[in-house]
Amino acid sequence: MYSLILLNGGIGTRVGANQPKQLLKLRGIPILVYALVMANRVEKIDQIVLNYPPEWKESVEQVLEDYAISTPVTLVEAGDSRHSSVAAMLPHCTNENVIIHEAARPLVTKKNFEDLIEDQHANVSLMTPISFTVAPVDPDTREVTGSLERDQLRNVQLPQKFSKADLVDAHSQAEKDKKVFTEDATLVAVAGHPVYFIDGSDVNFKVTTPTDLRMAGFLLRPEEEDDD
Repeated sequence: MYSLILLNGGIGTRVGANQPKQLLKLRGIPILVYALVMANRVEKIDQIVLNYPPEWKESVEQVLEDYAISTPVTLVEAGDSRHSSVAAMLPHCTNENVIIHEAARPLVTKKNFEDLIEDQHANVSLMTPISFTVAPVDPDTREVTGSLERDQLRNVQLPQKFSKADLVDAHSQAEKDKKVFTEDATLVAVAGHPVYFIDGSDVNFKVTTPTDLRMAGFLLRPEEEDDD
């Protein structure tokens, strides 16, 4: 069985809201609900560890009540970064296998979760090919310092799954080395644990800007609207 760490601690500054973006509504439903509902449908997820922005606990609790999420939920206050939030949520996970997702990706599907769970490897992330050229640079001098092979790069997505022991060890090593990571697949790989990827979908994007919000609302529209 799996514990889901559902990151929900952002405050939505880039989306231009006066509340955490995960509480904004897409087609009349808070963004947070979409990931909760999908996870709630996955039989092998029997615990959700959900964080919340400081001072917004009651609002998150109200969402859980309003949408009757039946999977047991443990609430944890968000840290000051994504990295610190995961570290704080890990001790609350009761299973030896962990999935990480974020509420800001509302177009996640039940199949995304199940594909991860069914993969033979312990540490796996959804990833997609990079369709554009990227280059290493020196940000101070603005000099291009080399080149990167695009076919050897991937856009890291969520959800991801990990052995809890590997994830705990990776966070422990990062703390000792005073390193902060923006996601956990690279954190675990840098710590020396094998991490693999499976193909994700470009639909499973992170809602960050007002444009993302409008795009997500468009993609979440009922199929019958396509016939109008």
